[in-house]
Amino acid sequence: MIQLTDKEKAEIIERIQNDKPLPAKYRATLFEDAKGVELIWKGKRNEVTNVVLPFQTIEQIDEPRDESHRPEYVDDLWSDPKTGRQVGGWTNKLIWGDNKLVLSSLKNGPMRREIENAGGLKLIYIDPPFDTGADFSFNVEVGDGESVTKQPSVLEEIAYRDTWGENGERYLQYIYERLILMRDLLHPAGSIYVHCDWRLNCHIRILLEEILGKFNLINQISWKRYAAHNLSQKRYDAITDTIIAFAVDWPENIFTPQFGITQECEMESRFPHIEAETGRRYQHVALEQASNASSKGEARYIAGRRVVSEVGWRWSQETFDERLRENPNLIHWTKAGRPRYKLYVDEYEGSPLGDIWTDIGYLSANDSQGVGYPTQKPEALLERIIKASSNEGDLVADFFCGSGTTLAVAEKLGRKWIGCDLGRFAIHTSRKRLIGVQRRLKAEGKPYRSFEILNLGKYERQYFVGINLSLPETEREKESRKKETEYVRLVLEAYKAQPVSQSPPFHGRKGKVMIVVGPIDAPVTQALVDEVVNGCLSQGLKSVDVLGFDFEMGLVPQAQNEASKKGVHLALKYIPKEVFDREAVRKGHVKFYDAGYLDAALKVLPENKVTITLKGYSIFYQQDADPETLSSLKTGASKVIVENGKVVRVSKDAKGEISKEILTKQWTDWVDYWAVDFNYESRKEIIRVVERNTLQDSHPSPLPEGDKGNTENGIEVEKWTGGYIFENEWQSFRTRKDRTLELTSAPHQYPKKGKYKIAVKVIDLFGNDTTKVLEVKI
Repeated sequence: MIQLTDKEKAEIIERIQNDKPLPAKYRATLFEDAKGVELIWKGKRNEVTNVVLPFQTIEQIDEPRDESHRPEYVDDLWSDPKTGRQVGGWTNKLIWGDNKLVLSSLKNGPMRREIENAGGLKLIYIDPPFDTGADFSFNVEVGDGESVTKQPSVLEEIAYRDTWGENGERYLQYIYERLILMRDLLHPAGSIYVHCDWRLNCHIRILLEEILGKFNLINQISWKRYAAHNLSQKRYDAITDTIIAFAVDWPENIFTPQFGITQECEMESRFPHIEAETGRRYQHVALEQASNASSKGEARYIAGRRVVSEVGWRWSQETFDERLRENPNLIHWTKAGRPRYKLYVDEYEGSPLGDIWTDIGYLSANDSQGVGYPTQKPEALLERIIKASSNEGDLVADFFCGSGTTLAVAEKLGRKWIGCDLGRFAIHTSRKRLIGVQRRLKAEGKPYRSFEILNLGKYERQYFVGINLSLPETEREKESRKKETEYVRLVLEAYKAQPVSQSPPFHGRKGKVMIVVGPIDAPVTQALVDEVVNGCLSQGLKSVDVLGFDFEMGLVPQAQNEASKKGVHLALKYIPKEVFDREAVRKGHVKFYDAGYLDAALKVLPENKVTITLKGYSIFYQQDADPETLSSLKTGASKVIVENGKVVRVSKDAKGEISKEILTKQWTDWVDYWAVDFNYESRKEIIRVVERNTLQDSHPSPLPEGDKGNTENGIEVEKWTGGYIFENEWQSFRTRKDRTLELTSAPHQYPKKGKYKIAVKVIDLFGNDTTKVLEVKI
């Protein structure tokens, strides 16, 4: 029976009459189905998104295999005998985008069946940002040794630091929704590990107890990152992180006990003896023990000796005989002539592991694993987690993948994987790291899988402006046209331009420069550029900026050159995804940047072979080059900035005079990575979408199980986007250890004569990519 005081009843009535939410303290009292453990915060919402956006494949990467047959050690992996590239089985996924939309689309969309066919998602590890004052910038190497600090994108700033809220309530909602989606993706035998520190460990544990149930707690692990530094005189130094592990259904979850890492010096003290016959290090262990008193007084025949125990034997005579056949040197004889058996260091697994991990240190600044990412974790940490809670061939995921440590370790351990991150540079860093893993595994003769880079592309943009993606294409196009005015206004506001009316094809003006906003779901084409230039000529205008999310290949720099000959200054600028964040637009933080230009040349060789040489690259990019930043520079200090497409070190001497030194002395210093697809239009980009009846609710429901075709909620169809997948057949890139860059590709041999299109992709220091297509006749 509900027990409420008159005062409490009056408060509840008053709140209901004034349409105010009830305090959380009444929830357990008034509702029978109230949760036993629940964390409450201002604005808490239990509903999560169920939007389904199609994934677009922007790149496929696969180091060709030497084997022309199906590897016996990977059941579902097939390779083409001619190319050595993977043609069957699971392809790993590296996804660039907001993980809430990615998780919802994985859970409710067509890719869910692909995950289930791969055995289901068995393990999720995430290391979400949890430090409210964290600096998410990181150092980027320039050329042969200089470095520049890469600032986080506005999206990263808002998604991480600005997500926190005054008391952390926005962050709790942020992580709560994502944890619910992750739970719904996990296999019944799956587990989730959440990495956090003292700021949030209690909050995260309560959230996980609410979402998964307190009885599904596997462990709360304390990882000692480093020794105390005596940083504070007011409290104990924080030297541990917390890793909270929950199962979907404990104890039905996958779990393999792990053993601690023993240091070399400890091994020498614990295993002090050297076996003369083999040189193996060992310790010796008792063969007689009182717990086996039933064999007291019995004799054992050991290596030709008859020995009687007055205590009891650990092994039976049969066990002695069997083990001595396997290793005649197994017995260590004491000076008193008593037998003990040898425990070898090379067979020692280590001490059984508990929930305090002190044997894996944090990565040092010059660690060989380091890729320059500020929150990078050691591979040994992820190796332990992946080995404990998954088996070979299982699918694991990291939806805050950062520099790709989870994915790299998963690949090395023979697991399938899905990785996701919001940061463009995180995806680029992971791409390079995973190619390196493929190369090493290939050299070692071990199996590895291809991986594809995905995003939500134009469908994410349509979602942001409110277009219902479940509508048939014709209906969706009508809705897109209705939303165009709002979309153009949003982009102009972010660009700090004023709208103009009745002046086609122009949408706005910024000073003396006219502005044209390209379509939300298609590249800016040569036809649109021609219309814009002709509009300038007919109206006597001298300068125009065309803004777009993507540009037709070949526009840069030909379009600008042609416009310049006609007396029109044409700038092609990318619209960043930040335009869809109202807060970023309001604060004026959205930065547009010019489309890059690359120059490449092909050379036809005998035997149907071709090589590609990179000839040039340029991009206009600005960072910290404003007068306010430079004026705040302290005397005697220096700062690396990006100004007019050049990386520059700015210094202020004792007299307060500022000097500048250009660090990118040649165009190659800008290039971090480039790759070639020698037959670009050989593979169309096909997406899977579910089209629903136009009378249905605008919020798409989860895709039901079943084959492609008619479903209860609509029809799943495959569609060609009009684009092609960049199949990465050759690449050269810089690493922290090796700053060299090959400028000419390895020769590629075509199977037969004909016309081919070759795509060349360059990715610069900050993760911006530029592509050019060449044509060759063999």
